[in-house]
Amino acid sequence: MNPGRLILPALRWRADTGFTHEDAAIRAALEFGAGGFIIFGGPAEAVARLTAELLDRAGRALLLAADLERGAGQQFAGMSEFPPPAALAALDDPDAIRFAAATTAREALELGMNWVLAPVADLDCEPDNPIIQTRSFSADPERTAFAAATWVRACQEAGAMACVKHFPGHGRTTRDSHDELPTVTASAAVLREEDLTPFRRAIEAGVASVMTAHVRFPALDPAGLPATFSPAILDLLRTELGFDGLVVTDALMMGAALSGAAGGSPAVRALSAGCDLLCYPDDPGAAHRAIVVALQDGSLPETRVVEAIGRYEAALGQQPHPPARSPYNGEGTGVRLSDKLLQRGFRRHTAPVFRTPIELVIVDDDQGGAWPASPTDYTARALEAAGVALGAGGSRIVLAFAEPRASKGRAGFGPVSKAALAEHAARADLVVLFAHPRLAVEIPGPAPLLLGWHRQRLMQEAVARWILAHRG
Repeated sequence: MNPGRLILPALRWRADTGFTHEDAAIRAALEFGAGGFIIFGGPAEAVARLTAELLDRAGRALLLAADLERGAGQQFAGMSEFPPPAALAALDDPDAIRFAAATTAREALELGMNWVLAPVADLDCEPDNPIIQTRSFSADPERTAFAAATWVRACQEAGAMACVKHFPGHGRTTRDSHDELPTVTASAAVLREEDLTPFRRAIEAGVASVMTAHVRFPALDPAGLPATFSPAILDLLRTELGFDGLVVTDALMMGAALSGAAGGSPAVRALSAGCDLLCYPDDPGAAHRAIVVALQDGSLPETRVVEAIGRYEAALGQQPHPPARSPYNGEGTGVRLSDKLLQRGFRRHTAPVFRTPIELVIVDDDQGGAWPASPTDYTARALEAAGVALGAGGSRIVLAFAEPRASKGRAGFGPVSKAALAEHAARADLVVLFAHPRLAVEIPGPAPLLLGWHRQRLMQEAVARWILAHRG
């Protein structure tokens, strides 16, 4: 029995060093027997080399995972991107969800990964939620449940494990668990009837894994323990919802997981409560040592670790299926879906006819988080590549960015961005909102408004194509 198998360290690509700066961390993790890794960022070719190297150095099978809610291209350059879940659901086309999930799974497997940490099964039911928003399929429990189950089936039929998150639901929070410990005050009846519905449906669809939320639910656990550390909430998952697959923590380096560190190692507390795998501890070696000590002194029952390792080994034993065929027969790319969204994306007035040169004004509310935001110049690059002159003198287009981001701490535009919008939107020929649709009310002035959904490259380039189609 090697408890190291239950630990999944994170590996992050850096532009200056690639993955080479992670070599010592990889060596240490393999020495204590880590069960796999969570991978963030990098060009597809570099990621494929990394996963091959990890398997070669380990000399055994590993769980290799990534957050791919918007396709493999969300993390890995050169792979397919898809619109965010809320946008996919807005298309009212189950085939679009199936295609996105199956493509994501196939591309993950191509890169050497076997575990997709998606879909989000949380409800988009709290306007002040700073971290879920467009990551959720919908505010409606049944609509979200259908989309999540559809995504799970398509992903797993294509050969990769899926993971619904964040159990029992992060949608009602008004705080970001990356930084602090949120509390959801909804009643047990509401949580069971609404928030648990997508998770229940995903479990019925055969989802391989469930990720916990670092969130308190006093109605489900009067002791006030976050779900990750709550025997009561994890027992509800096992008994009431009947889930017997892998339970994995949300990242243990997050502020909400570390906020109770005085009560002991987060890794030991999560295992003791009923989690099986420990995602992204802040110090994987320290997590391993704490588990060993807890086993030795009896504070962590050996039977609990044996049970968790059994589920880990069962997951490794699952063989990939043949890739599922696309319901779009090759036509349902993320590009096609993004263009379809913009065809339906007009929110105010009629589409203008643009005069060149086109002046692009950026209002970016996504700065200052834990990690740098992606570029805002993909629209400009695409227009320039098409031969469109950029600059003052013609039409003015404001591109407003406000996505849900770790540690951003707000659901809408902040004061600086609101001031910039007040200055620029009133004199614009068009405002493009790369954010949740409900933020449209925060865009002042009479200018036409186009919904771009998300700052990702896919949607920015779709906006460029939309502008090109409306030139005079």
